[in-house]
Amino acid sequence: MVLENDCDSVFNPQITEHVETQYGNLHCIMSGTPKANHPVILTFHDVGLNYKSCFESLFNHQDMQEINRHFPVCHIEAPGQHEAAKTLPAAYTYPSMDQLSEALASVLKHFGFRSIIGLGVGAGAYILARFALNHPDLVDGLVLININPNAKGLMDTFANKITEWTQTLPDAVIANLFGKDEIQTNHDLIATYRHLITTTMNQSNVSQFFRSYNHRNALDVERPIPGGNINVRTLKCAALLIVGDNSPAVDVVVDCNSKLNPTTTTLLKMADCGGLPQVDQPAKVIEAFKYFIQGMGYLSSASMTRLRSRTTSSSSLMSLDGPRSRAHTNELQRGQIHSRGNEEKRVRSHTDVSMDSISSMNQSVSKATEVAC
Repeated sequence: MVLENDCDSVFNPQITEHVETQYGNLHCIMSGTPKANHPVILTFHDVGLNYKSCFESLFNHQDMQEINRHFPVCHIEAPGQHEAAKTLPAAYTYPSMDQLSEALASVLKHFGFRSIIGLGVGAGAYILARFALNHPDLVDGLVLININPNAKGLMDTFANKITEWTQTLPDAVIANLFGKDEIQTNHDLIATYRHLITTTMNQSNVSQFFRSYNHRNALDVERPIPGGNINVRTLKCAALLIVGDNSPAVDVVVDCNSKLNPTTTTLLKMADCGGLPQVDQPAKVIEAFKYFIQGMGYLSSASMTRLRSRTTSSSSLMSLDGPRSRAHTNELQRGQIHSRGNEEKRVRSHTDVSMDSISSMNQSVSKATEVAC
């Protein structure tokens, strides 16, 4: 165990451990003290990233300090994905996405966590969603950025083979993380992440993690239909899906939202935002995260500003502000609600809504929610 103490970072003080699992060691960075009445925020990074390059912009942001004070945080890094990691042994078989999700149970047992709020990006979002499907009693909520619930098809597999022959690993990772427009226009950001990928990550290990992610199975989730089969496989916890409108994952995230329970799921599509919303617009992600946590019964006295929002309803038109009383009574900003009568016919209307829609989404509100900011 290594205790790190760096007063310049809100991550610290930290406890760093390699937790042994049946699928290899997971590098875990723990900050804060677990509380009996609070879940632990557990993060998992995307391919080509580690906990620092994926989440440091978010957790070091001043607006995140309130969450850091109230919740312990455990950052998990996949086998061989931490900074300056040694090349994994030749005899080691890299775990599948399903196996990595099961390895999380060993982390919870090791630290004695009773429950978690998962925060994952890309591959990490998939792993946390899989864990929540298999262990619903251990997950209170999920914030899933750029989640892709689908397996790679034959054409995708063939395209990946072509990519391996024609692209370097850093180029392939960059294409997975960022959209084409962002790659062509945001040269400083791309250069920064290309440098991080090539200088801080073990290329052989990243390649194995990337290959495992590209061979993932579909989550096979299905939206429960009132009056139909309500016992379908779906996430039981509240879920906040986040994606930038310029992200390469925008279509698959929207598709994932359509497969989840509309009474407990919110989709936040961020305008003028690229492939890593938590890096590009951390303040807005934190704002949504705070409302999400508040909706679970925590941070009721948090000081939060309002965001302009738009909500898409899949049932009758109604306000997203539920009956719950809140300490914040700032003037609501104008938004739009689009109401869909059924799958074939859509009726549009407008009303005032706020980011409180996120906090009230898991309060008995029978609708799917799409918030754009």
